[in-house]
Amino acid sequence: MALLLTGATVIDGVSDTGIEGRSILVDDGRIAAIGLPGEIPVTPDTETIDFSGKFVIPGLMNANVHLLVNALYETLVRYEGRYEDLIVESAQVALKNGMTTVFDTWGPRRALMAVRDRIDRGETVGSRVRCAGNIIGFEGPFSHDFDSRIPGVGSTHFVDRVNATWVENTGRHLMWLTPEAVGEEVRKYIEHGINFVKYAANEHGGTSAGAFIQFSERTQRVIVEEAHRAGLTAQAHAQSVEGLRMSVEAGCNLVQHCNMTGPVEIPDETLEMLAQRDCGAVVFPLTDSGMAALKESVSDHEWTIWKASDANSRRLIESGATILLANDGGILAPEVMQEPLIKGTWNGLPEEEALGRLATGHFVWLRAMEEKGMAPMDLLHAATRNIARAYKVEDDLGTLEVGKIADMVVLDANPLQAAKNYEGIHAVIKDGALVDRAALPEQPLLTAELPGRLEEETRFERFLHHGARLPGCPTCVSGSH
Repeated sequence: MALLLTGATVIDGVSDTGIEGRSILVDDGRIAAIGLPGEIPVTPDTETIDFSGKFVIPGLMNANVHLLVNALYETLVRYEGRYEDLIVESAQVALKNGMTTVFDTWGPRRALMAVRDRIDRGETVGSRVRCAGNIIGFEGPFSHDFDSRIPGVGSTHFVDRVNATWVENTGRHLMWLTPEAVGEEVRKYIEHGINFVKYAANEHGGTSAGAFIQFSERTQRVIVEEAHRAGLTAQAHAQSVEGLRMSVEAGCNLVQHCNMTGPVEIPDETLEMLAQRDCGAVVFPLTDSGMAALKESVSDHEWTIWKASDANSRRLIESGATILLANDGGILAPEVMQEPLIKGTWNGLPEEEALGRLATGHFVWLRAMEEKGMAPMDLLHAATRNIARAYKVEDDLGTLEVGKIADMVVLDANPLQAAKNYEGIHAVIKDGALVDRAALPEQPLLTAELPGRLEEETRFERFLHHGARLPGCPTCVSGSH
């Protein structure tokens, strides 16, 4: 059945401003017409929804989420065999909060692809998912790349099985190989059906805080070439100014968290290269108040990194680089969020400042970049059109144009007047259908409240609290940086 949306101001992502009083006709999941009321012919069975006084924008997108970010030992033990359930829950939380398409850049490939396909077939409600599987060159959740505490605690059988589920043939062993041999392994991985390739230009965390280069320039170019040969986009995990430069020169379509370059600001020549080559610059910003709160709880070393990242965000805006919204968005279990030791990290910031939350982090991103001087229409493009172009899906997504998939968010207030207005979601439409937001997530797992205290807990007396503060990354809990 066709759907006619009337009365709203349409901010299509193409025009320089919103256009009042336009109607949008949706048929068979795509936009069939946009025009003045009365100009669009409709059939008698067309359903009409009046959105007078509202603002319609393209469906929001997120260039970097982790739908199974809570890859901690107790979670993976508790939900072994149910990874798909956790991923569905995250995809539904994303959709409920206006993100009609998300790009998962690290996770268990087979489970992610299964959920992706179920959503695409219409069997499961959720944000449209596109995924990379593992980050080429990284080991699994229970490794020095993420949580090195678990080997020796969990059984070798379980630890190896979990790591293999993430890594398959794409782990650190590739660092020993020639560029040609790495390319062959990447080609095999692509054949499994991933949507894009992500590789490690820098290491993840560790004692050097991500400064070490993971792959040579020759190898990086080969990885990118293999992705492009298969018709996929390529992106890099970069954490240093040289890692960033090498990623751009290798031909990446986008670079993740490119404002995070340790305690050093991005050189002017690299900023110019980003803009000139139209390489998507994925930025992880904090608001001014979030930065102030974080400064009180992190080490001096960590603060120098965050301070440089904030300066980089502002300079990326000034450089004219193509900026993309992303936040490592994921759902952490309630017992993790209640852990006192997480409070001193960026994941422990108050909800209104916590960038990494899947449900609300994109709103934090928009407010943060507004504070740093990003223009209102540029904010919308960063959350829609720029992401679609970087991932080469702009023929179907990213703007409201005739022929494109009918993904839309209806807002109560004008987002071009204040970034905070993105939070006032009135309705979400995906594939031309109105989403029942109140019903999502359908099966709360990590979003469920903790069960009540056991009777024994009421009598339990703690001897001493112990343990080092968790580091910034929720899956990198070695405590070594």
